[in-house]
Amino acid sequence: MFQNITNKQISMTIIIVKSFLVIVLAWKLWEASKEGYQLSIDREFFTFLMIGFLAELVDGSLGMAYGVISSSFLIFFGVSPVVASAGVHTSEVFTTGVSGLSHLHFKNVDKGLFFRIVIPGVIGSLIGAIVLSKLVDGEIIRPFIAVYLLLVGIKLIAREMQGDKVHIKPLKSVPIIGFFGGALDAIGGGGWGPLVTSTILSRSASNAKHTIGTVNTAEFFVTFASTGIFMFLIGISFFNILLGLIIGGVVAAPLGAYFLKHVPHKVLMYVVGSVLIIVSAFSIYYYIFK
Repeated sequence: MFQNITNKQISMTIIIVKSFLVIVLAWKLWEASKEGYQLSIDREFFTFLMIGFLAELVDGSLGMAYGVISSSFLIFFGVSPVVASAGVHTSEVFTTGVSGLSHLHFKNVDKGLFFRIVIPGVIGSLIGAIVLSKLVDGEIIRPFIAVYLLLVGIKLIAREMQGDKVHIKPLKSVPIIGFFGGALDAIGGGGWGPLVTSTILSRSASNAKHTIGTVNTAEFFVTFASTGIFMFLIGISFFNILLGLIIGGVVAAPLGAYFLKHVPHKVLMYVVGSVLIIVSAFSIYYYIFK
């Protein structure tokens, strides 16, 4: 059904949706300016820009950790957790689009895998945002996700150390992974990249570069379904943070895709596994001792 859809058509879809989002953001900024808001291009703004750049550079290269890195740094620099979370998730709608276009340009996207995860992912994200988020507290499930990702990180590194001794069966449950990845991402306020990327890599012999690039590209549509569509309905009062994260992330996105294309597979798997272990261990520690 989707075999005739080209990467160029996927790119054009992303560009059209992103243009629409830029118009919405400009409209929100114009409304705020009428109420007296003035954008300050100061030291604080450039701090947010550098946070967005660093977070997207890692996320574009590894397919994960944008939310963890940007939220942690924002809170460290005095931004409230609520504003940090809102700023990160809104900015992701913009940065993931540029990241997806970059991965398509560098041929890091497996079109077959893309359609197997993006449609279930969008459906799961909508259900998670509209229905399940009202029934399930995201804070409750986050520690369980952290434990799961910790075990996946250990498995990835252990598998690479064993090399060809490990026999891996073809993965048939990709759409299910996409669905639950989208749903849990919407409920828990993030996690599409680590959940979907790491699960596919740990349970199949998929090419790491194509998996990361494909999941990252699909993330734009999943994020738009759960977050971008609500930009119409919410007021934005943190433009300095939001624009800093967006501009920094947009600049870094092509670099992340370029790095992914040129990093050796084995090195990539070790780095992904290590990042999963470190981030998950930090999250578990936080939930135990907070």
